[in-house]
Amino acid sequence: MNRKAFVLLSGGLDSSTALAIALQDFQGDAEAVSIDYGQRHSKEIEAAREIADDAGVQHTVLQLRGLMEGMGVMLTDPYVKVPDISYSDIKGVSPTYVPFRNGTMLSAITAYAQKYVMAEIDNEVKLTSSSKEQATILAKDLCSIYFGAHAEDAQNWAYPDCTPEFIGAMQNAIYVGTYNTIRLVAPFTYMTKGDIVIAGDALGVPYELTWSCYKGEAVHCGTCPTCRARKEAFEEANVEDPTIYADYADHLLGKDNEEQERHA
Repeated sequence: MNRKAFVLLSGGLDSSTALAIALQDFQGDAEAVSIDYGQRHSKEIEAAREIADDAGVQHTVLQLRGLMEGMGVMLTDPYVKVPDISYSDIKGVSPTYVPFRNGTMLSAITAYAQKYVMAEIDNEVKLTSSSKEQATILAKDLCSIYFGAHAEDAQNWAYPDCTPEFIGAMQNAIYVGTYNTIRLVAPFTYMTKGDIVIAGDALGVPYELTWSCYKGEAVHCGTCPTCRARKEAFEEANVEDPTIYADYADHLLGKDNEEQERHA
């Protein structure tokens, strides 16, 4: 049977680094899976596709639109303003929290990966005349799902579905619920975003292709919680940030206008 990794790829820094680790762990046999849940920053799915293409892996998009959309859910409702604050300013439920998003997405990717496992089991039965039970035992730990949640997301329980408690519970549920054939791997549970950038930089992750901003405009806004976390991560890692932020884009546009006026 062929072991395979499935990576929950949002198109951001963390999941792109998780993809690089999965490719290393599984010797290149990995598939990137993105979730379309109606997010206003749908540019992240475009980024995920580019990252998967760059890595030379299959990219699949699972549709969960409608399930997590609704009035007041900031990341799916374009009429709700995204706050220009840092995660450290958030106490209690994060304003960018989407109801049970990670639990829902992990369940979806697990069901998708389980179809691969079942196909491998059926193939084993056909090729070796094994019983279904024997083939299922042979499929133990056949696949892993990689999930990029990290310690800063869990800080102050802003995102409870990123905490070690949540991750541990999901690891158990996924393993038991798939006949011990799929494991959930969360390599960044106790790491900062800066730690992740250091690891990804060493692995050659194309961070210039990644997308983090919740506003989903032409360039990263630079002021929403995830943009601020992105900036701080590169600073903490002492790695050059390849991101174009809105304030810098405006600066460049201003220079272009000055040049045009000078030559008018």
